[in-house]
Amino acid sequence: MQEVVSINATHRNSPDTRLRDALGAADSSTRLEVALAVGTRADPAFADALVARCAVEPDFFVRDMLTWALTRLPAENTVPRLLAELRSERAQARSQALHTLSKIGDSKAWPAITRSLLHDSDDEVARSAWRAAVVLVPAAKREGLATELAAQLGRGDREMRLSLSRALVALEDVIEPALRAGLDSADPAVRAHARATQRLLDDPDAGFDLAVDEANRVVALGSRRVEAGTC
Repeated sequence: MQEVVSINATHRNSPDTRLRDALGAADSSTRLEVALAVGTRADPAFADALVARCAVEPDFFVRDMLTWALTRLPAENTVPRLLAELRSERAQARSQALHTLSKIGDSKAWPAITRSLLHDSDDEVARSAWRAAVVLVPAAKREGLATELAAQLGRGDREMRLSLSRALVALEDVIEPALRAGLDSADPAVRAHARATQRLLDDPDAGFDLAVDEANRVVALGSRRVEAGTC
């Protein structure tokens, strides 16, 4: 664990330089241990290096530890740096900043969860924005957020749709008007996703796949009835 020893011995002289070097070690287990050590120390001097590493770290478990380390620091040190990352051209920088903001839970970050982030073309950024938004949204803005989220019903693959359904269900009953618009959509994929989300809202213990299967059957049955009526 040479890197951590080096950090402990020299951090007062050049914390960011030493930390960046240690967090960039070739071995992911070493990077994980360094992030753990830094989070345990909880020194605000490491905030810049942690945020910078989040943008490029390839290993999921190390990224999760970096987020934990950032949550250990004072919000006044981390939140402004994370908000700046939301403007990055690098998708991972945006998604990790959003993820970390959702874990910190500082409501002052809410205004930075913009419509462009909620509709980001990168799926991981959009998913992270949805999760952060439902954590940070003020009560008076919940219905507007529900409308923005429901506008993306039918987007992406199973995991994407499950993430959107979970975000919507977290907003509870305020989503019902937005879901009704989805149920009336001309797009069968949107209707099925809206119906599956409604099922999860009504019965949180229902499995997503079962809810989707049921919704698809209902939508298909409705389409056949329409076709039969036009013959």
